[in-house]
Amino acid sequence: MRLLLIRHGQTPSNVAGRLDTAVPGPGLTELGLAQAAAIPRALERESIDAVFASTQLRAQLTATPLVESLDAPLAVRDGIREIDAGDLEMRNDWDAVMEYHRASFAWVDGELDECVPGGENGHSVFDRFDAVVDEAAALGEKTVAIVAHGQVLRVWAAARTRATQQFASENPLHNTGMIVMDGTPRQWSLVEWHSAPLGGDNLDVGISGGPGGTAARVR
Repeated sequence: MRLLLIRHGQTPSNVAGRLDTAVPGPGLTELGLAQAAAIPRALERESIDAVFASTQLRAQLTATPLVESLDAPLAVRDGIREIDAGDLEMRNDWDAVMEYHRASFAWVDGELDECVPGGENGHSVFDRFDAVVDEAAALGEKTVAIVAHGQVLRVWAAARTRATQQFASENPLHNTGMIVMDGTPRQWSLVEWHSAPLGGDNLDVGISGGPGGTAARVR
């Protein structure tokens, strides 16, 4: 099974650097729509069997051009939504962003009891994300695109491929960046970690893509 883990396009909250994790959340900016529109051509060599997106609007809007190009349905699942920021919701100060990163990146090293203040621990997040991947595997899909969110994708992918916390924290996933994994549930290998937008550098805004897409020095 091949997983294409794609971060959503740019949102107004990304521009403001806010920890915006509520459902349904914001839509896309003009740039975000352009980033989404570039995905089908960027992935035209992939034989995609299914596309999943989270219950957050930005993920569904990002996935729409892809499913339209494939003439395929979009499977919307709550299990792949962004990590709940809890008490840090809508903050954009450095302390809040670093605390969000500290707690969630700890899960990569197996510290699943760590909890985002007022939010989720690693057990909850990994269980819900695993359930969606298990569902796709049970359907026998060979290549699955999952359009979701920067932090949950970085943390889950690093943990499941045994990448280090340092690697995950120092390698950002900008809007419509993509992580590629091969394997089976609970036994994955990391094929590619492409930080830049699938449409190319002309669609990249770097760290202004929001906290889920930034590099972080975990304390």
